Amino acid sequence: MIHLNFVREGQGPVVVLSHALGCDLHMWDGVAELLARDFTVLRYDHRNHGRSDVVAGALTMQTLAQDAADLIARESAGAPVHFVGLSMGGMTAQALALSHPQLLRSVVIANSASYYPDRAPWQARVETVQAQGIAAIATGAVARWLTPEFAATADGAALARKLHDTLVATDAQGYIAACQGVAAIDFRQSNRKIARPTLVIAGARDEATPPAMSQEMVAAIPGAKLASVDAAHLSAVERPADFAKVLKEFFAS
Repeated sequence: MIHLNFVREGQGPVVVLSHALGCDLHMWDGVAELLARDFTVLRYDHRNHGRSDVVAGALTMQTLAQDAADLIARESAGAPVHFVGLSMGGMTAQALALSHPQLLRSVVIANSASYYPDRAPWQARVETVQAQGIAAIATGAVARWLTPEFAATADGAALARKLHDTLVATDAQGYIAACQGVAAIDFRQSNRKIARPTLVIAGARDEATPPAMSQEMVAAIPGAKLASVDAAHLSAVERPADFAKVLKEFFAS
């Protein structure tokens, strides 16, 4: 079994936080601090990211869902959890909700997608990283993750630097495998079978996974609710208080 790096804090019902491609568990610092007052917060680094193992070979969202399931089974003492995934973490959530529904009390899919009709931008990104390394795509990625006005503030600039450094430190081959796994997703049919309470969070100014992608998931998942946060792609980083408030209201419902 591979080693997944994780941090556990707080007490109460368990909330698992699953991060975006090229990030690590620190993407959730602001949200985790707010949730840990009322919940046990378990956040982790995906394989090929942060301080978790780098594993050679192809990667699918089903693989990431199994990693998450193994972690939950070990760390939640048998109790089902609230699973919150953003971007690639939200794709992990969609796979997990189908493969291991018994582990879940609820599902939150934030700033994510169920399908990419055009995979060409992902292939271009992979080719750039293969030729020039992750640094070549890092500045552009961080620019998509945060709104320009937030990145221009002192706090936003500091977070942007941290995100940039985390992305550049990611193993290049591991990142490429994750990119290819993300590009290949197609949850359009399987989302119709999700049977756990589901919240989809859109970033109102998200250009990487625009709100229309969130609306498509809500239309497919039975009984799913939609919320919006006024942010770009990493809404949990840019607006942690708003994001945590939306989560708490959903969990209480």
